[in-house]
Parts: sequence; C-alpha cells; structure tokens
Amino acid sequence: MAQCYPSAVSDQAVPQPASFGRRLLAVTMDWFMCLAIAAFISPRSAGGAQFTPLGVFFLDVVILTTLQGASAGQRILRLRIVDSNTGGRVTPGRLILRTALICLVFPALLNKQGRGYHDWVTHCRVIRY
Repeated sequence: MAQCYPSAVSDQAVPQPASFGRRLLAVTMDWFMCLAIAAFISPRSAGGAQFTPLGVFFLDVVILTTLQGASAGQRILRLRIVDSNTGGRVTPGRLILRTALICLVFPALLNKQGRGYHDWVTHCRVIRY
C-alpha cells in the first residue's frame, strides 16, 4: 500500500478525512488569493474579465495540487489530496477533472458520507496531515 503523506508530528497510521468546514475554508482562501492575482493581471474594463479569477483559480489549483498535493489554502490548513484507493498521489488528468468540477460548483453536492461528488468521481480524498 502506498504512503499517505505522513506527517512528522502525527502518530496516526491512518490519515483523518478533512472536515467540511476546513475544506470550505481552504477553497475560500484559494478563491480570495486568486481574486487578488486576477486583479493584477486583468484590467476590470476588459471584456471577459469577470472570468479571469476563475481561470486563475483553475490553473492555481491544478498546478499546485499536481506539484505538492494541495492548493495554497489546503497547505495552510494542512490538508492534502490523495488517491482514495491507494492513498498516494493523484494523476494530473484526474486533478484537472476534479478542479473543473469544482469550478462548475459541483462540490456543493455531497454524498451520504459527506464526501463531495467531485472527489467521488475522480477517486480522490481530502485528508488532514
């Protein structure tokens, strides 16, 4: 079985799933960071500028999660995205699909276990480390 990104300070063998509140706070932090970046790279008067923050969010989350297993907001809150079957890294293709579903407000749909459908569809899990 693959490792699940163990923490040096944690004695737990099995990573704990992230709570809905922590996940919501992380995506909110990511969104506000992307709003600030978008304000610098796109003038408000340009046509289509209203979609710039969403594009920045998509690229930011895909790139950071591919490289380090978590977005900026998730890292601050000590969360990580892992493969739900192996506990290892998630492939870039699945991260692109997962982020696209988040951008479509798909995470608002939860299953009975409180897991977002964007995670269920892409076989991902958000854990605390």
